[in-house]
Amino acid sequence: MKYYQFFGLLVFLFTSCGGGQEQSQDQNQAPESMIQPESEPETSTEAVAVNEAGKKVYDQYCLVCHQADGQGVPNAFPPLGETEYVNGDTDRLIGIVLNGLNGEIEVKGQIYNGVMVPHNFLSDQEVADVITYVRSSFGNNSPAVTADQVAKVRGG
Repeated sequence: MKYYQFFGLLVFLFTSCGGGQEQSQDQNQAPESMIQPESEPETSTEAVAVNEAGKKVYDQYCLVCHQADGQGVPNAFPPLGETEYVNGDTDRLIGIVLNGLNGEIEVKGQIYNGVMVPHNFLSDQEVADVITYVRSSFGNNSPAVTADQVAKVRGG
């Protein structure tokens, strides 16, 4: 008799706790605000690949000065988030990456006086990838840069 009572209790708990089939479909779904439409992915496969490639270049060559969060180092290396240098003139930004930068600059009302070494040893694609990564990270939302744009600025 105890076996049947125990079995009955298990069946009751199982169906009461969501194990039964009577649960409505609404209870099984996430709230509407958490559901993303399948037809409009946040990023394409290509964009994700470029961001990964750009992040790899950033981590290797830029992170030490501009930091993991893109906030830079006060008085030395400027932040990259939401700045006119990153989101402004694309050719100027490509030129800075290729040719470096020396001397005082003002970014977001602050003066920075570090030296950015030229990164002209990077391929056109690597420069495009890292700039695209920076222009889509740290609060930025600017268009991608192509290797052809880099080649044009480089003069090749």
